[in-house]
Amino acid sequence: MMKSSAILALICLALCNLVEHACSFTTTTQGRSMALMRPSSLSRALRTCSSARKIRSSALEMKYTVVLIRHGESTWNNENRFTGWVDVPLSEKGLGEAQEGGKLLKEAGYTFDIAYTSVLKRAIKTLWTVLEECDLMYIPIVNLWRLNERHYGALQGLNKQETVDKHGKDQVLVWRRSYDIPPPPLDESNEYYPGNDPTYANVEKSELPYTESLKITEDRFMPDWENVMVPAIKSGKKIIIAAHGNTLRALVKHLDGISEDEICGLNIPTAVPLVYELDEDMKPIPHPDAIAPLQGHYLGDQEDIRARIGAVASQTK
Repeated sequence: MMKSSAILALICLALCNLVEHACSFTTTTQGRSMALMRPSSLSRALRTCSSARKIRSSALEMKYTVVLIRHGESTWNNENRFTGWVDVPLSEKGLGEAQEGGKLLKEAGYTFDIAYTSVLKRAIKTLWTVLEECDLMYIPIVNLWRLNERHYGALQGLNKQETVDKHGKDQVLVWRRSYDIPPPPLDESNEYYPGNDPTYANVEKSELPYTESLKITEDRFMPDWENVMVPAIKSGKKIIIAAHGNTLRALVKHLDGISEDEICGLNIPTAVPLVYELDEDMKPIPHPDAIAPLQGHYLGDQEDIRARIGAVASQTK
């Protein structure tokens, strides 16, 4: 179904075409040629038509809409611990964030045909909450382990500040934010090794990580984007993806063509809907409210969103 903005733009264009046709038409009365519109009125009308054409161009470029949302705050986010693949729940604050994100989507008129999330409960509960707020609990939900958060190896479960105190801020920053350097791996005897978790009983052991960098996370997740989600989008389905900070960073790196250096400084706030309008080639159409280097836009109060992004950036995680 065509969005209302596209319909409005087409109506505006049709009216403008009528105005321009009328303005060019002259009639002769008693030997005098009389324009049907004064020059000043004509000028204003043509400026309006130009704006309408720009709106129409943008609206008709838009082919698909994809909504991304990071899970709300988890209990370990609140305790300032490295989480990764450890399956911790949302905090009370995180549940409230998810409700707020769902309300924003509902108020903006977004609807979905299918939803994708990871196999970790903080993302699943966020998605359930968003869909409940949107009155969309009935749509299919696809759980993909490849949508899981980046695996933080032997750092999982550790307090972030204590890890900084032990290893130094620079070393922890490398583990956290470098594109291709992973933290130290855990071993198979570790309680957080995914091979010991029945959740992953049907996943080949060779595919389960001991640790991951952002690059490894990107390589793990992108096949599901290309082979599962993109075909659904191109078939006309409106999708929402509820995932994690690093899998979403991997996706926007791909969509927006963000460099390896720049992606290391990108932070995604919890439970704020991030909307992408894509053209027929799955390339983002820049939104005027986009926060660089992203071309999609966050729903909600932009000043508050920037503050929440800053809060994520200031964490020692």
